[in-house]
Amino acid sequence: MIIHVSDILKDYGGKINVSGEVSIDSAEFLGENFVFSSPVRVDGKVVNNGKALEFDAVCHGKMKVHCARCMKEIECGFNFDVHETLAQDDGEVPHDEDIVLFSGDYIDVTDIIINNFLMNVSARYLCSGDCKGLCPTCGADLNEGSCKCKNQNVDPRWATLVDIIKSSDTE
Repeated sequence: MIIHVSDILKDYGGKINVSGEVSIDSAEFLGENFVFSSPVRVDGKVVNNGKALEFDAVCHGKMKVHCARCMKEIECGFNFDVHETLAQDDGEVPHDEDIVLFSGDYIDVTDIIINNFLMNVSARYLCSGDCKGLCPTCGADLNEGSCKCKNQNVDPRWATLVDIIKSSDTE
């Protein structure tokens, strides 16, 4: 999405309303590939504060991710706010990590939207709050029923107690 800002660059208090969509195929972060089901909806404004431009917007959409426990693909909605300071790169503006530089009379906000999405996305999504996940031994989906494994992974601190219980069961 490209925003033409030539009308407000020299107009203190000038404002441009922004409403549209940003098409993003996918974004990878923390080992998860977020696939966007539809374009990201962006509604906001760009305002000249006299020193720089302020870009404020609300973004929302739907994405496909994998459940952190059972790895099933799920579709989730997302919603996040964008608050960025933008300055024209004329060689005089000191580089500041909090300021996004642009050149010319337009701003492509696609990278700004992607970066803000990544800053706001959760590290884990679940298909349901009571998802049982996968068996650590055979990989069976425990939401579909119990697996055939006999869970022999016993915490070593409890191993003696397990042996006592087993010996009392055979007597």
